[in-house]
Amino acid sequence: MIFRKPASRPRSLALAAALALLVAVAACDDPTPQLAPLRENALVLAFGDSLTYGTGTSADNSYPAVLSALIGRRVVRSGVPGEVTAAGRRRLPSEISRYQPALVILCHGGNDIIRRVSESTAEDNLRAMISEAQAAGAQVVLVGVPKPGLFMSEGASFYRRIADEFELPYLDETIAEILKDGALKSDTIHPNAAGYRKLAEDIAALLRRAGAI
Repeated sequence: MIFRKPASRPRSLALAAALALLVAVAACDDPTPQLAPLRENALVLAFGDSLTYGTGTSADNSYPAVLSALIGRRVVRSGVPGEVTAAGRRRLPSEISRYQPALVILCHGGNDIIRRVSESTAEDNLRAMISEAQAAGAQVVLVGVPKPGLFMSEGASFYRRIADEFELPYLDETIAEILKDGALKSDTIHPNAAGYRKLAEDIAALLRRAGAI
């Protein structure tokens, strides 16, 4: 009697199963909170201080202008140089009412840090701004600003607390990386055109991971 080995499963099926497993694992490993997809006519409000305004470069090279081209959506540049979070908190409602954004990118707090405003005050103001935006139906992305120092590597710790509390997509390392690289900054606290492009690219990548675009 001749015994035959059972036919092996086609390699294509095994490969497909392995790829599916890798995709599933990658999805589980990505902790980025998800956003609703932005429609093509959706408006994005970039709200903040000089980092949003684009101090150190031209308006066309500011991160909102570059981001608009990268994601194919209108991005309004609403940055006021020197503004602290208390002033931003007062200003935001009128900007939301004016533009009715689908998404708010909040990059604020750097001037509070520089002026040594208490972290609890900045934190409370950021929370209030996020709540204001969400109450108006806008999604929110948070961008962290680092404390000045030789070893800065990410946004000040309170940004992470807020992002976790509100389950927001959060960009925590980019500005710190830019400000440690002389080729990417115009002065000690502001990027140059190349730095703002990196910021825009990293925000665009975050939006893709979050499913917004």
